[in-house]
Amino acid sequence: MRFEKSLVKTIMSNTRVKKRIVFDNIIFSLQSAGGVSNYWFNLLHRFKFFNAINVKYFQSNNRNIFSLVLENSTSKESIFPVQILRYLPFLVVLSRGVIFHSSYYRVSLQKSVLNITTVHDFTYEYFSCGLKQKIHTWQKYFAIRRSSGIICVSENTKKDLIKFVPGIDQSRIQVVYNGVGEEFLPVDDFGSDFGFEELVDKNFILFVGDRSLYKNFDKAVDTVKQFPGFCLVIVGGKEFSDQEEEILADLKERYYRFEGVSGKALNWLYNHAFCLLYPSSYEGFGIPVLEAMRAGCPVVSTNLSSIPEVAGDAALLVDTPDVDLFVEKVNLLKDDEIRENLREKGFVQASKFSWDKCFEETLAFYEVIWDREFGDKC
Repeated sequence: MRFEKSLVKTIMSNTRVKKRIVFDNIIFSLQSAGGVSNYWFNLLHRFKFFNAINVKYFQSNNRNIFSLVLENSTSKESIFPVQILRYLPFLVVLSRGVIFHSSYYRVSLQKSVLNITTVHDFTYEYFSCGLKQKIHTWQKYFAIRRSSGIICVSENTKKDLIKFVPGIDQSRIQVVYNGVGEEFLPVDDFGSDFGFEELVDKNFILFVGDRSLYKNFDKAVDTVKQFPGFCLVIVGGKEFSDQEEEILADLKERYYRFEGVSGKALNWLYNHAFCLLYPSSYEGFGIPVLEAMRAGCPVVSTNLSSIPEVAGDAALLVDTPDVDLFVEKVNLLKDDEIRENLREKGFVQASKFSWDKCFEETLAFYEVIWDREFGDKC
């Protein structure tokens, strides 16, 4: 793995917090894959390359695709099942001055421990209701209020944080953008190694991610229906619900779904797709937008939430998730000049984001928070 020179300099000059970081990897037990797991993996993956940084990891047994390749030495926090543990404060007693960073809204209650919380989005607040929403938001807000430092993955997420948790000292908040994997890049190789033989010689539009209501999967299906020469390729998410099967019925044999797709396999799909159609109404960040751009895949998405922050001027965005507007944008991509111009802009935009930069800024934020709380007292 390649690291920026400035990253190495930052790490090697960090003499105070290097022996005082504890990570709670509970997200790996809560999901088998997903954006938060991707973020957490890329953060932790970089620590193991630097022996100068002494960190400790706690996690339970899991089958997360990122955890399986991480290969860090971990400890078990408790005999409690993760379904209970996820709602409890961190149970291990830590030494004074430790920075504790949980992967999903947990904190240490020790006064001498510095909690760091990463806030990814506010989808529960906008799109959920009932007991599940109340429990999630209570836990999230409790973690935010108990944290010495709060990382938001976009300016839009920071704006939402200030809206939903008023009164938070904004000097404790730092925006640290997610990155994009180096495995996403232009390639010409055949897809047989990834099991995509059925897609060879087919024109397809790509949909990546889960299919929660705000992701507007139905809009993607209805858009592809307007292009008889195209298939819809769906990556990720759970098995189709009965309602989704009904939505897909009119596409007949013009759709494919893949799960457990590796980064390299997803890169092949980006490279061979006509475009990524990302019709989401809300994103805390929107990693697939950057992945597609880095691979040279044009993006059609929405001018909503954090998406314009991530996409810049390198995607075709619509102001509302409307099928006619998506169809109009996809049609534009049939113009070779527009298509190539968008690809070139995408390469430039994606280059502004990296997991190395995310890691460097996160570590620098640890140092700021540690200095603010302890200075030379530890």
